[in-house]
Amino acid sequence: MIYKDFEEIMSAPRMQRYLISCSGNSRKAMMLYRLNLHLSQELFTVISCFEIALRNAIDKFYAGSFGNDWLRDSILPNGFFSGNNCRTTASIIQTKLHEISTAYAHQKLLTKMDFGFWRYLFAQPQFSAGGHALLKAFPAKPKSTPAIQYNHTFVFNQLKNINDIRNRIAHHEPICFLNGQKQKNTTYARQHYGFILQLFQWMKIDESALLYGIDHVNSICNQIDNL
Repeated sequence: MIYKDFEEIMSAPRMQRYLISCSGNSRKAMMLYRLNLHLSQELFTVISCFEIALRNAIDKFYAGSFGNDWLRDSILPNGFFSGNNCRTTASIIQTKLHEISTAYAHQKLLTKMDFGFWRYLFAQPQFSAGGHALLKAFPAKPKSTPAIQYNHTFVFNQLKNINDIRNRIAHHEPICFLNGQKQKNTTYARQHYGFILQLFQWMKIDESALLYGIDHVNSICNQIDNL
């Protein structure tokens, strides 16, 4: 496809950033756009695997503490999310319970929750309501030091970073540029990819084995950097 037709489909304003980044070379601009799509696909796959692993680690921990139906039971009158400090969390669970209605099953309810829900279980109110112990879902987490506190807030912030890039990809925003600039750079993507690998390791998951054959993030980043 010639650039003029490509630009007509994707829009000139959208392509301007790619064109500027490639010094006006339209062929490279199209190539960069396609590489960004490929990188987004690869990274979204990695994020999806991480989200499932995180959800299952949280589920395993809370099931051991509160029973197999902990998520549904957490919003009962004496449930650990029934207090005022967790009203939003309780409301989300209630809404999802209503959606599945009489077809309730714990696994079905789990899959209704999005990444943001799991992230907020490490926010202060939810973390406290759950007994201040959810970090056990990361058994290989390093010990805190005077310089860095590897606490629930640290995990919450790391999950925010992952959620942010997940949302960028989901909303078709590029991840191959420096933030707010028109210069191609894979630092942003590589950094967030690193956050994910780190948390996999903290869960004692062999990320290389898990992602074998489906993870080409670094390879595509290298292609972008060398374009």
